[in-house]
Amino acid sequence: MLTSTLEGLEPPCQVSLEEKLNSQETKVLMSFNSKLSGFWINCQRELFPWVEETIGPLEGRHKKLLSVLEMVRVERFLPSAQDGIPGRPLKSRAALARAFLAKMVFNMDTTRALVERLRSEPTLRRLGGWHRLEDVPSEATFSRVFREFSEADLPTRVHEALIKEGYSEQLVGHLSRDSTAIAAREKPVLKKESERPEECKSSHPTKDEKPPKELPRLVRQRTMGIEEMLEELPKRYTVGVKRNAKGYTQKWTVYKLHMDVADGGVPISGFVSSASLHDS
Repeated sequence: MLTSTLEGLEPPCQVSLEEKLNSQETKVLMSFNSKLSGFWINCQRELFPWVEETIGPLEGRHKKLLSVLEMVRVERFLPSAQDGIPGRPLKSRAALARAFLAKMVFNMDTTRALVERLRSEPTLRRLGGWHRLEDVPSEATFSRVFREFSEADLPTRVHEALIKEGYSEQLVGHLSRDSTAIAAREKPVLKKESERPEECKSSHPTKDEKPPKELPRLVRQRTMGIEEMLEELPKRYTVGVKRNAKGYTQKWTVYKLHMDVADGGVPISGFVSSASLHDS
């Protein structure tokens, strides 16, 4: 009787590990997309109409910049203005940081082009935080503040916070890793005489004369932390060489950008190295 009853039952559905992982990746991607959809709906229904009532009509590029400013909110990573400090008051660091974001969104090549655009376009100037034309800082001020942001590691802190907010409790299903060339005007640095290996005194050196063989970088990295690995990587100006998809040799100076990108084109991590560093 028990045997016949068991024979009439269907066996439980067995889900493979690959199917479970694919299901989790789909949920993660849907969750991330739902966050972006909610953010975009909030911008269209509330943010854009309120800003247009304040400063006037917005073009498509202004709406794109405004959505970036709303998502990043770079002001929370900057120190608040300090009163009571003697001397000339500093320019608004929040407005300067928003201007640098506008430079990236509008794909401007130079800081001079950014300053000219801010002085000639009232809408962009108001989005940055300056109400009057004479409030826009000079090109020299932009350069000094850019160095200040770089030394404070501001872009890294902003990116780290955004990734933690979006992926703190989620699993990254697919991670694409690649690098791209970054050309610059600096001259490549040649190896110094002291850095070049010394020639052996004889063709058959003795055992005591042989220098200790240095372990490859990939082997040394097995016992290193993330900070130690990044500190050891070369960052000086060099020349990079690679063979492109058409079979031609391509050279560039001076940097290379390495990035890890998750599903949806979201950059998870990245760093800049010398152009001669191998992708591995």
